[in-house]
Amino acid sequence: MVQARSYQFYHIPAMGEVAVDPAFIQEVEHRPQTNITEAEGIPLIDLSVLNSPNSSFSDDHLANLVSEIADACQKWGFFQVINHGVPSEYREKAELASRKFFDLPKEQKLKVRRDEVNPFGYYDTELTKNVRDWKEVFDISVEDPTVVPASHEPDEKELRVLTNQWPQNLPELREAFELYAEQILKLAFKLLELIALSLGLPKSRLNGFFKDHTSRIRQNHYPPCPIADLALGVGRHKDGGALTLLAQDDVGGLQVKRKTDGEWILVKPTPDAYIINVGDIVQVWSNDKYESVEHRVMVNSEKERFSIPFFFNPAHYTWVEPLEELINERNPAKYKAYNWGQFFLSRRRSNFKKLDVENLQIYHFRIN
Repeated sequence: MVQARSYQFYHIPAMGEVAVDPAFIQEVEHRPQTNITEAEGIPLIDLSVLNSPNSSFSDDHLANLVSEIADACQKWGFFQVINHGVPSEYREKAELASRKFFDLPKEQKLKVRRDEVNPFGYYDTELTKNVRDWKEVFDISVEDPTVVPASHEPDEKELRVLTNQWPQNLPELREAFELYAEQILKLAFKLLELIALSLGLPKSRLNGFFKDHTSRIRQNHYPPCPIADLALGVGRHKDGGALTLLAQDDVGGLQVKRKTDGEWILVKPTPDAYIINVGDIVQVWSNDKYESVEHRVMVNSEKERFSIPFFFNPAHYTWVEPLEELINERNPAKYKAYNWGQFFLSRRRSNFKKLDVENLQIYHFRIN
């Protein structure tokens, strides 16, 4: 049984008290609605044909799967996968270790606090769109150490080596997540190959960009929120990387902005499924055939929520631009090339402090 938690880093008002840090309060137009629509339409895709031990599936089975992926990426930018090949025990151990970490006293979590120099570690004051998120997080790099540019400046030539920070009094956290990372990475490459095929490319066309990948895993904890109608666990945003693979608990809270009408749709949790979304990089590679879709996270006034997203990102030296096979005279390139490492570091700046302008987006590289 999970012990009752004390949320030291938030001021939870007593009954009748409304004093909450205004930094959490969203502008009126971005506050969560009271009438919630569940996303019945988000595709649920069965990957069992990829995990058949005797590879007995036919070319037709694979073609149907690729077609499902293409349809989901075009219509939603999101889909869920089941029978994905990630053994449940690895995910369960990671989820349990994550809960143990967030249950540590505040002073112990702060010993592994991340900052602008090293973005890996614990953090509880993150901003999205200049509004504070109602959450605490713990970020780790899949490749440890990992290399990124020394700064976000375009002419930066120096590199910086980043390493993970692990709490010394919770060794099972590192063990669980290093094992989990191996499994989730395998799934990420399977999905990458399916997306390549869905774009009419050889299945390994995109793999080379991930030779020295900068992927990361985040552990999210969303405490019960007394102003769930005013705040968000994560504000509206699009993911800057290639793919996101999300494991969420049964509480739910992820909302996707439906492309057809702009309505916010709640993604209902599916047991043992992963929620997949294409990020900005896939949008650029596909030259807008697939779109990185805006999403956000609601909070719950009574229940805490946990989730573990895996952000599948290429090497820092990758120049992201529309793939040459997908552009021609009738479909010219819609984006200028940009460097992923510098893009990543520029986006991280807005997590720590308010900026006078919106943080870097792919539309800044759009060719008019």
